[in-house]
Amino acid sequence: MTDPGKPLFWRDARMPHVELRKVGDGRKVCYAPHSHTQWSLGAITAGESTFRYRDDAYRIRAGSLVMMNPEWVHACNPIGDRPWAYLMLYVEADWLTRLRYAAGLLAAPRWQDIATAVIDEPAWYDGYCRMTACLLDPRRDLLDKQSEVVEYLSALMHRVAGQPTQPLPMPPALLRELAAYLDEHAAEDVSLDALCQRSGYSPGHLIRAFRQHFGLTPHAYLINRRIQRGQRELKQGTPIAEAALNAGFSDQPHFQRTFKRLVAATPNQYRRSLPEQ
Repeated sequence: MTDPGKPLFWRDARMPHVELRKVGDGRKVCYAPHSHTQWSLGAITAGESTFRYRDDAYRIRAGSLVMMNPEWVHACNPIGDRPWAYLMLYVEADWLTRLRYAAGLLAAPRWQDIATAVIDEPAWYDGYCRMTACLLDPRRDLLDKQSEVVEYLSALMHRVAGQPTQPLPMPPALLRELAAYLDEHAAEDVSLDALCQRSGYSPGHLIRAFRQHFGLTPHAYLINRRIQRGQRELKQGTPIAEAALNAGFSDQPHFQRTFKRLVAATPNQYRRSLPEQ
């Protein structure tokens, strides 16, 4: 019998732009602040939890939908020892951008952040649950699954369109260059001294300024990128020990601990997706 406290992941190589996580009992599922390269859409299916998103905090409950823009720092966690359950869909930002542009919702095929963070409307929650049930059902055809995703997300994008969003402030050029450097060298041993030398900032000023603009310290940003790289490796079938090294971790136990802290799942749980059609 499946342990409801263990996350289940659904992926289908024929639909690489979407990934689904299901947690039946999230009391032990705790996240450190982190971000994703994908746009994320989740539904609380039972109980309550906290949702921290940039500088805002929400208390969400069964029937709530939550949305997270790419690279926006967030964390969802249980309230005390109260049970809660959720479904989380991760959508590649480029694919969603094309969908929005084709629907006439974007003036150009470039990503635009979505202002809405939480929706408490039964019709949208019910539609989300129908879509995810379709994805999780191995008896449903590929065309059926693709159609459900496109139809639901197209309608939802119309629902949230036209609402002004407060974009992330553009970091100074020096900080953007440092972030790009960390992206490129995420698997390497990067020192604070090297970052200070590249930027001309003092250590304290660098850490404060980077956190102000990216929501994470340079070290936390680096670790977040390493875990994202590890996730890509695991999805491609790379063995855990090799994925750990490729992502920049010196050993597998360190990778496992950090992965669990940011993804709220073990690497082995993550790489085991539910069977495809």
